[in-house]
Amino acid sequence: MAGADESLDENPYLRDPPTEFTPPEELSEADAAEQVEQLRAAIREHDRRYYVEGDPIIADRTYDALFNRLWELEDAFSLSHPDSPTRAVGGEPIDAFETAEHVAPMLSIDQSGEVEDVREFDRRVRGELGDADGLDEINYVCEPKFDGVSMEFVYEAGSLVRAVTRGDGREGDDVTRNARTIGSVPQKLHGDPPDFLAVRGEVYMPKDAFQAHNRERIERGEEPFANPRNATAGTIRQLDPAVVADRPLEVFYFDVLAASDLEDTHRDELDRFPELGLRTNDRVETVASIEGAIDYRDRMLEGRDDLPYEIDGVVIKVDDREARERLGQTARHDRWAFAYKFPARAEVTPVADIAVQVGRTGRVTPVALLEPVDVGGVTVSRASLHNPDEIAEKNVNVGDTVRVQRAGDVIPYVEEVVEKGSEGHYELPERCPICDSPIERDGPMAFCTGGLACNAQLRRSIEYYASDAGLDLEGLGEKSVRQLVEAGLIDSIASLYELEREELTALEGWGETSAENLLSELDDAREPPLADFLSALGIPHVGPATARELAREFGSFEAFREAVETDPSRLEGVDDVGETVAETIHEFFASEANAEAVDAVLEHVSPQQAGAGTDSGTELEGLTFVFTGSLEGVTRGEAQETVEAHGANATGSVSGNTDYLVIGENPGSTKLEDAEDNDVEILEEAAFRDFLESRDLSLPPAN
Repeated sequence: MAGADESLDENPYLRDPPTEFTPPEELSEADAAEQVEQLRAAIREHDRRYYVEGDPIIADRTYDALFNRLWELEDAFSLSHPDSPTRAVGGEPIDAFETAEHVAPMLSIDQSGEVEDVREFDRRVRGELGDADGLDEINYVCEPKFDGVSMEFVYEAGSLVRAVTRGDGREGDDVTRNARTIGSVPQKLHGDPPDFLAVRGEVYMPKDAFQAHNRERIERGEEPFANPRNATAGTIRQLDPAVVADRPLEVFYFDVLAASDLEDTHRDELDRFPELGLRTNDRVETVASIEGAIDYRDRMLEGRDDLPYEIDGVVIKVDDREARERLGQTARHDRWAFAYKFPARAEVTPVADIAVQVGRTGRVTPVALLEPVDVGGVTVSRASLHNPDEIAEKNVNVGDTVRVQRAGDVIPYVEEVVEKGSEGHYELPERCPICDSPIERDGPMAFCTGGLACNAQLRRSIEYYASDAGLDLEGLGEKSVRQLVEAGLIDSIASLYELEREELTALEGWGETSAENLLSELDDAREPPLADFLSALGIPHVGPATARELAREFGSFEAFREAVETDPSRLEGVDDVGETVAETIHEFFASEANAEAVDAVLEHVSPQQAGAGTDSGTELEGLTFVFTGSLEGVTRGEAQETVEAHGANATGSVSGNTDYLVIGENPGSTKLEDAEDNDVEILEEAAFRDFLESRDLSLPPAN
């Protein structure tokens, strides 16, 4: 071994290392530097044993103590280095990835799921190589075809200098900072590496880690990834390395793209990889005929579900490097390799886990997390189990093999259990996984009792508050709400109105314009129409139509709330409101958490009285308007109420039924695009005011 590896046998941090250390201030710079080098060498060796050999020799807590000591000394004595294992914890976020050219083309692989195509590949190879001396016997190396993200890793003098996604095969994104956070990517190669080495590896997310990550996403109210490959691709391209470091990615290395020192065969290269600290797959086999490769594929297909990672076939490669050179490549793929694909899993698949999703109203929905399966040409990795009664009826549990269908060719659901792999059926937890509030049954349904104190309900409530059914705040979609919540900038609906420009512009993807647009929209929403406000609160069973009826009946929020709290039976006289809905509204405001949340919003918002500042009429009857952007002197809600008071409809989204899109300052691009797609007439604010004046109408005067 070379470099720091030479003294591993005498390294005090390799076997039975200490977990207590001399304080840094009591060390000389020379002693600290020596200890840092020993720690780095020991940690690299521990990483190799853990990730490559799967045979660690120290406990996790001992490893953590060594890692923390290295971090402490590097910080205290300014000894940071690009090769240090401490670089694996991430770093500051970046604005964008730079593009880097590959040292050698990363071509695709010719592939088929038909066995005759595989035999034809063999006939072509043998036909082109049969006359070459010493190449009459052709060995193939067979490897699993990993379903992940292919990347190039470049090492110079044994140190990682670049990691690049495959991209278009000629160049890709430089994701080196992210790659350094993956435990199975060595910062520095072991043993005696070549001066230059570029290897191809597959970054992937193990199945169990994928299901655990999806479970966390579902419980946080986020969309789960469709399959491990999507999860891997979405992770490796994160602009914040700390996010990548927090997600469970692994790497298998499977080819040499370029090197200053090449082996004669591909198998020899793979055998050398572990000596360098590069992790290889233990299912690789060398066969002497194409029939052996076909048999290998069939065995891998049979054991596919037992593997801890996803594969979608096998790759068959000519072993001899000279033969590879003779065979060459096309513009798209190497002519010495062929992928024998598996058939897609169809409809029947195991249940890997069951997660609990909490909706805006607190409804608890169990979700089956599946091994990804093809259903009608769509990859499905989750299916709703709807409610506890359905789970009991179908006797579904983790480990069962189920048949999955898509209702209306859209929504996946579990049709039946094909094979039991467990005892009994899944039982919902007694407490909410998000806020730890009790879960209560209401007939066949189950609900979290946490209300707006539950973060899952809170985030969805904020999304709903900003949606078309609420106050139509275009700058607050699902993604931006999640970002604001995770950044700690909002923890209630009321906190929306306390956002500051500097906080927003500090977030990834936010500039001065987007921050100003959102703050302007929030200011415009401080005096919303009563109907919009009632709908935006997300009261169960109170959507836009019911909210309009309540607004007409009570006229003001104060009168509505007094009726709810003192005589809820008064609500039953309102159209669309019966005894059940009235009781639900009463229960919503009877919740202390909900009442406090509404009171906090009212410190920033003053709902208008229904019909305030407008006259009723039919001048605009039959017309449908959509508003976007900020209008001068009036809010969008006031403009909507004006046209509605004169017979028109005001909706939150553009469709083929929309007659006019009215645009103010900083309009939303989505509504403009929808208007153009649907040939909807677009009116700027001045043209809209002229339109009203031509009918002897006007917007209410500015406050």
